[in-house]
Amino acid sequence: MPNSNIPVITIDGPTASGKGTVAHKVADRLGFHLLDSGALYRLTALSALRRGTALNDEHALAKVAEHLTIRFHGGHVYLGTEEVSHAIRAEEVGNTASRIAALPAVRQALFALQLGFRETPGLVADGRDMGTVIFPTAQLKVFLTASVEARAQRRYKQLIDKGFSANIDDLLEDLQSRDARDTQRAVAPLMPAEDAHLLDTSQMTADEAVEQVLAWYAGK
Repeated sequence: MPNSNIPVITIDGPTASGKGTVAHKVADRLGFHLLDSGALYRLTALSALRRGTALNDEHALAKVAEHLTIRFHGGHVYLGTEEVSHAIRAEEVGNTASRIAALPAVRQALFALQLGFRETPGLVADGRDMGTVIFPTAQLKVFLTASVEARAQRRYKQLIDKGFSANIDDLLEDLQSRDARDTQRAVAPLMPAEDAHLLDTSQMTADEAVEQVLAWYAGK
């Protein structure tokens, strides 16, 4: 089957909008592969922090991204042979990932890697520019939104559940800063694709959002 004929559902949106959970459940229900593109930037950030790579050295950071050895399996994320699902969720890693995601050379280094996830029977791709840049011909594009307050509460619960300490006011400020960086960057800014379905999840459960995405896909 030609690669371009393999169905793709893109789910984009800001930090803590619920897109990761929704993408995972939609992929599960359809039996599709999953691409968590945000994890690629977090993996680059984790690797750069561990190596002591200067965060203002775009060329060096792009080299880190180019040489990532990653694998997603059974809900786990591996860097080389190490399981790092927990490590990449640390706030320092998330903040670093948001900063380096604005660098054109890093985005270019990860471009081909992301395209490679398009395999039969299909792919659900979660990120910020999946529908606008990486998979512009996707069969279904969804843009999840939620109020910054709702997202801060979700991120707080997520961090506490994972054993991290968290402060709701700090998280609110951090999300507002990330939103500004993501929407104002020169390369692939966070924005819905022209043909994307908008879904505000502020008052929705993850399962309700999943059902809506599946209904839109069935309508395709």
